[in-house]
Amino acid sequence: MAGSKEIRAKIKSVENTRKITRAMEMVAASKMRKAQERMRAARPYAEKIRQVAAHLARANPEYKHPFLVKRESQKSVGIITITSDKGLCGGLNTNLLRIVTARMKTWEGEGRRIYATPIGNKGFGFMSRIGVNIKSHLVGLGDTPHVEQLIGAVKVMLDAYVAGEIDAVYLSYNHFVNTMKQEPTVEQILPLSGEQLGTAEGVWDYLYEPEAKVVVDQLLVRYIESLVYSAVTENMASEQSARMVAMKAASDNAKSVIGELKLVYNKARQAAITKEISEIVGGAAAV
Repeated sequence: MAGSKEIRAKIKSVENTRKITRAMEMVAASKMRKAQERMRAARPYAEKIRQVAAHLARANPEYKHPFLVKRESQKSVGIITITSDKGLCGGLNTNLLRIVTARMKTWEGEGRRIYATPIGNKGFGFMSRIGVNIKSHLVGLGDTPHVEQLIGAVKVMLDAYVAGEIDAVYLSYNHFVNTMKQEPTVEQILPLSGEQLGTAEGVWDYLYEPEAKVVVDQLLVRYIESLVYSAVTENMASEQSARMVAMKAASDNAKSVIGELKLVYNKARQAAITKEISEIVGGAAAV
């Protein structure tokens, strides 16, 4: 059995760790509320631009944007993977990257080339390690992401799609369900299908200025960017929720370990006292 001094040092160490995890839990809880507010604030814009895109996609049949044209053969695939920049959030990134890896293995088995745009330090490090062809990347978004930060990395992937270098683009992120549940999601965003755009309420056309091509081109690019931004806000809310839950579990485990160590310490202390008493009694008897 370890000595009392060693046990006291271990108890002190675990107590210090518990202080850190409790502080991180409270910080994550505060950031989680702000992240959820940003996520909910982004949803109305994403829904509205989706409705406008649905109308424009059906209202101007003489012009078909490349985003709306489905290609018969898909020889190459691009995937935008959104992960966190920091760790200590449980299995959030691991679960997502496991699903992405399985999907990439399927594409490789079908003979498709794979290009990636990782957003987040964890995803960028993972894609670099496994040797995926990285088109662009973005790290260090911080706690308050802005669309302007995402445009550059996303545009590289969109330009490759328009140029025919990539035949389909997928988006992977953690979908926020509630504080205790986050779902890893991989969905196709290009080419845009009727299911993604939804059903337009009524059918009408627009007056275009300067012309339909300019308006539709700009709107569909903004629509894809809004999808990516919405996914980033969902992933950040998921990250803070997962971190809060992970830090709470760590604090609870530390509390249990401290209780067990204190029990061991009391037993060791009692054994030492009993030994001393026995030695005193034995010495008195010898005298």
